[in-house]
Amino acid sequence: MNKTILITGSSTGIGRATALKFQKEGWNVIATMRTPEKEEKLTKLDQVLVTKLDVQDVETIKSAFAEGLEKFGKIDVVLNNAGYGLMGTFESADDASIRRQFDVNVFGLFDVTKAALPHFRANKSGLFINISSIGGKMTFPLMPLYHSTKFAVEGFSESLHYELAAAGIKVKLVEPGGVATDFGSRSLDYRHDESLEEYNEYAKSAFENMMSSFKPEDMSKPELIADIIFEAATDGKDTLRYRAGADAEQLLTARASMNDEEFIGMMKTNLGV
Repeated sequence: MNKTILITGSSTGIGRATALKFQKEGWNVIATMRTPEKEEKLTKLDQVLVTKLDVQDVETIKSAFAEGLEKFGKIDVVLNNAGYGLMGTFESADDASIRRQFDVNVFGLFDVTKAALPHFRANKSGLFINISSIGGKMTFPLMPLYHSTKFAVEGFSESLHYELAAAGIKVKLVEPGGVATDFGSRSLDYRHDESLEEYNEYAKSAFENMMSSFKPEDMSKPELIADIIFEAATDGKDTLRYRAGADAEQLLTARASMNDEEFIGMMKTNLGV
């Protein structure tokens, strides 16, 4: 019997590439997204169920799991992929924006995980793969809220790893660096209130330097991240963290080898802040 993976955020980027990868490898795929009616390619593939799941709407999470189980009978892997980045000065972010950042990147992941746990416990098996980021282990300027969510995902996943092992359930983290997707446009929300004059010079310089550093030719393709996700799902190991991309390997190695002053100083110099 073919194994089944449920993926959140399958409409673009890493989620879409992962759905295509697993389908090609013979898996059943529950490809979830907020607007499945707009999907054209995945709906035409064998062994793929495209259905609605909005991580901010618990009822759609429950219905997606129910529909996936009705079609395929069992779910073996859940990929918590849906997310976006809120960028800008912290004081400029209103409460609604802050809550949405956490609702999508953290609480939505919690709700998807809770929805899967009864099924995994009943089977005494299952695997959660949570998409973190190098931004869960280190930081860039102008992203305090995004980084705080990814640090939360890292801590949640590592601690959950202990308790679920007793039930035969595994938890893994994939930590991509820069990915050549639409994260810098569709999935990035920039906020800076220029009336907060003290931050203007810093915000302008940091934003321009950050954007100029996001060069698609230097970033990993979503397909490479999908390959690493597939490795995490199939290698049978208890490895917790998987670095994804050459820049992830380089930056995380540098972070681990430097103290705070050295690393932050290097980042300030490289980004001109």
